[in-house]
Amino acid sequence: MDGKVTGIANFGAFVELPEGAVGLVHISQVSEKYVTNINEQLKVGDVVKVKVLGINNKGKYDLSIKQASKQTFSSSLPLLTEPRHRGREPRHPPGSFEDKITQFLKQSEEKLLDLKRNIQEKQVGKKPKRTIK
Repeated sequence: MDGKVTGIANFGAFVELPEGAVGLVHISQVSEKYVTNINEQLKVGDVVKVKVLGINNKGKYDLSIKQASKQTFSSSLPLLTEPRHRGREPRHPPGSFEDKITQFLKQSEEKLLDLKRNIQEKQVGKKPKRTIK
């Protein structure tokens, strides 16, 4: 996605994303080449293409200019309407970061529920251990 450089520090550049959220491009993620002075690469007001790498523990986006320039999946890929395995949902091409997080959370919750059910089933059949005094 495109973002606008709003600030520059020795360790990286702050970029405003379309939704108004702010993220950081660490100096190591600015270019394929080793960058010693970020001011030689970026200026405040530059519009740059960035890739969202994740969200840090403060709720800010970790961004990369370097990885945004690498070839990624095309958003124009058709949906796979035929699931490969029965019981699975059709796969979709990668969407926005929020879509990916939502999908990840949904899958995580399902896996945790399966794990809890499995543990409960195993515990039901066991008798409590007796201690000899």
